[in-house]
Amino acid sequence: MNIIIFGPPGAGKGTQAERIADKYGVVHISTGDIFRSAVKNGTELGIKAKAFMDKGELVPDDIVIGIIKRRIEEPDCKSGFLLDGFPRTIAQAQALDTVLDEEALDISSVLSLEVDDQEIIDRLLKRQELEGRSDDNEEVIKNRLGVYRDQTEPLKSYYSNKNKLDEINGLGEIEDVFQSIGEVLDKYI
Repeated sequence: MNIIIFGPPGAGKGTQAERIADKYGVVHISTGDIFRSAVKNGTELGIKAKAFMDKGELVPDDIVIGIIKRRIEEPDCKSGFLLDGFPRTIAQAQALDTVLDEEALDISSVLSLEVDDQEIIDRLLKRQELEGRSDDNEEVIKNRLGVYRDQTEPLKSYYSNKNKLDEINGLGEIEDVFQSIGEVLDKYI
C-alpha cells in the first residue's frame, strides 16, 4: 500500500503518519523531517532548504523530487510507503506520477486532512510554544497557509479526478482522526 497524506500545516499529518506507518507496515517518508535533519546537520541540502523554510516557502521541486525518487527506490519501501509533505504542488504530483510509473508503482490512497484556518493557527502557535520551532510564528504561519491554499490545495482536485482522494476530518481527538483514516485504509488491504 502506497499512501500520500496532506493537509494544511499543523493538520496533524506527522502524528497520523506515524500511526499509519506502525499499523500498516509502511515506511513513513516525511520531507519535512528530511529537510529539518539536513538543516540541523548543516548539509548542503540543509543550507539550501533552510533559506526557503525560514520564509515559509516551498523547497524547489527539483531538490524535493530527487530526494523522494532516491528514497522510494530503497529496499525498505518495497512493502509500501507513506509520503508526508509531498507532493505539495500539481507539478510535484505530475513528477511523482512519472517516478511511480518508472518504478511500476501506484498510489492506493491520498488522504487529505481537513482542518480550518483558525484551528491551524491555534495549533501551530501552541506547537511553537512547546517546541520552539522558528517556522511557527504567526506571520510565517499565515504565509504558509496562503502557500498551502494556492499551491497544495489544488491537489484535492488532481487526485479526486484520479479517484484517489479520501478526505478526512482532521478536527477532534488524535485517536478519532486515526479511526477515520483506518476506515478508509482498511479498504485497500
